[in-house]
Amino acid sequence: MISFRMLRDVWAFRGFITANVKRNLHSRYKNTQFGLAWTILQPLAMILIYTVVFAELMKPALPGHDSKFAYSIYLCSGVLTWGFFSELLSGCVGVFVQNANLIKKISFPRLCLPIIVILTSLINFAIVMGLFLVFLIVSGNFPGLAILGFFPVLLILVGFSVGLGIFLGTINVFYRDVEQTLNVVLQFWFWLTPIVYVTKTLPDFIAHIMALNPMWPIVRAMHTIFLEARFPDWQDLIYPACLALIFLYAGVYAFWKLGGELVDEL
Repeated sequence: MISFRMLRDVWAFRGFITANVKRNLHSRYKNTQFGLAWTILQPLAMILIYTVVFAELMKPALPGHDSKFAYSIYLCSGVLTWGFFSELLSGCVGVFVQNANLIKKISFPRLCLPIIVILTSLINFAIVMGLFLVFLIVSGNFPGLAILGFFPVLLILVGFSVGLGIFLGTINVFYRDVEQTLNVVLQFWFWLTPIVYVTKTLPDFIAHIMALNPMWPIVRAMHTIFLEARFPDWQDLIYPACLALIFLYAGVYAFWKLGGELVDEL
């Protein structure tokens, strides 16, 4: 489905991809006083609010963690992971509809568009994650070698987000309700993932049902790395990794099968 020729064509348009990534980063905060600083300020504001509201309430649910920053680390690792997932998924779902004029006017490999979304989201995530790592170092909570476990978890997260995003994004061209429905689903999905609360606070029967959520083991892996300073249980990640492969295949297949009809429907 994705042939060497397609990849070669995408590489030939690397200048186009780079220019659009720069444009996306610039236009997002165009005419604002703080510019890219909003990339930091927005998640920071949410983390501060949740920390102030829930820190003392959730402290007993984190036994064995004496650091006064334990809940902040728990919250930051979850919120930043979710923010990246949400941005990447939403960006991929709307990428074809939002770039309809570009698709109609210019001839270029359509695969460039999801790549632009991926790179833009990764840069934003790298900025906030870099600041989070600085906080961990300054507060004496850097996870050490366990940080190496972050990269395979991130790879699974990107695969799952992009695969599901391209699949839904292709369908969204034909049924525009998909993007709007996703915005509602993400709000519920956030609270069905142990980000603000701790898994131990849930009744067992609810925990078993919610374990079907593929973001649960991914966020738990991030908590394990950053809060407990150890590598995650890799067996827990088999489920989201398999879903990532399934959705990547489904997304690429849908894109390949319906790609010729995209222009007519946009």
